[in-house]
Amino acid sequence: MRLSVIGCGYLGAVHAACMAKLGHEVVGIDVDGAKVAALSAGDAPFFEPGLPELLAEALETGRLRFSTDIADAAGSAVHFIAVGTPQKRAENGADLSHVYAGVDALLPHVNAGDVVVGKSTVPVGTARDLSVRISEACPSVTLAWNPEFLREGFAVKDTLEPDRLVYGLDDAASGAQLILDEVYAQALAGGTPRLVMDYETAELVKVSANAFLATKISFINAMAEVCEATGADVSMLADAIGHDARIGRKFLNAGLGFGGGCLPKDIRAFMARAGELGADQALTFLREVDSINMRRRARMVDLAREVCGGSLLGQRIAVLGLAFKPNSDDVRDSPALSVAAQLQLQGAAVTATDPQAVPNASRRFPDLAYTASVEEAVQNADAVLVLTEWEQYCALNPMDLRALVARPAIVDGRNCLDPVAWRDAGWTYRALGRPKAAAVPAPTAAVR
Repeated sequence: MRLSVIGCGYLGAVHAACMAKLGHEVVGIDVDGAKVAALSAGDAPFFEPGLPELLAEALETGRLRFSTDIADAAGSAVHFIAVGTPQKRAENGADLSHVYAGVDALLPHVNAGDVVVGKSTVPVGTARDLSVRISEACPSVTLAWNPEFLREGFAVKDTLEPDRLVYGLDDAASGAQLILDEVYAQALAGGTPRLVMDYETAELVKVSANAFLATKISFINAMAEVCEATGADVSMLADAIGHDARIGRKFLNAGLGFGGGCLPKDIRAFMARAGELGADQALTFLREVDSINMRRRARMVDLAREVCGGSLLGQRIAVLGLAFKPNSDDVRDSPALSVAAQLQLQGAAVTATDPQAVPNASRRFPDLAYTASVEEAVQNADAVLVLTEWEQYCALNPMDLRALVARPAIVDGRNCLDPVAWRDAGWTYRALGRPKAAAVPAPTAAVR
């Protein structure tokens, strides 16, 4: 089947490459000429494991190409709208200008029977409005809403092997469902659940999932605040409550909290839309979810100050991790980068590193000192902060690192290190939601 993907950012580029992998003929369209040129050369403009290889393979087959000309969408039977919906400046609401611009630019090039498929995360009610817009211009063209559920670092797998497919349709008899079934035939044959529903419910599936995930993360971080006040251990607490099948252990890792280009702006847009609909009281809890998330960053700065003896002025701080999560170079609303910048503003001399995110971070905060090497970052440091749980940081040897620092003090912003190993190696170990010493002291030998 011939497909077009309008918007070749993170979502669109991954979707286009994966659809070509599934055997479809795909054209990805974007207004950014530099991005299109890079993708056409097989160079992903962002870090995503597996995507460069997938791009190379799809381009080699001839089933994938990229263009800046929206007219190249003509002849495709399905047109995916995968543009960004960033947060508005000085507001919580989502900026939908790219969505409407993309649809308006596409409509002169669609044919009777085509299906326009929304994948962007939008406030509830957007699809209904777009369907009216499309039907007025092209009565024989159908709109479907097919939200994405990608995790950065696992986007290729999540696209090729989704855990569910959601179709938002205005009319189940329109034929759009059969066309989408053909697009996703491989996943459906593999047993992926397909849920067919109205536009509004389909839109709410994505934002509700994000809101629930954000709430779960902020819940355990709220418990971390209580643990810090009482001397309890939040990691042990999470292990214990995670055994309850109704709760589960996933996403109960206390730490710096969530960031990136989706969760923060999506829950804020959800609150804003609820207010517009007169249902703002239903989502007031999300304000506290957002507040808890932001407080973790300030608390991390406090812990850094604590291990530095009460002042950050002139202290050499090594920051390990800048991306908002491992296996990504995304620093949008990154807690790690935010903490690094705050430390610098409060007088510390910060040297930061990350396996992938240094170029993006340096563009956002050029005043920080950056290096590609952990060893260079920690050289003569008064404190080391682990702010993104990259595998190589979790596996650091505390004895090797101790030989490089001026003061063996480490703050674990992701609760990803073994406190016993670091303390046994002579380090001062501090972490969000964990006591200054072991919660349960090791047993001592009986006195004879």
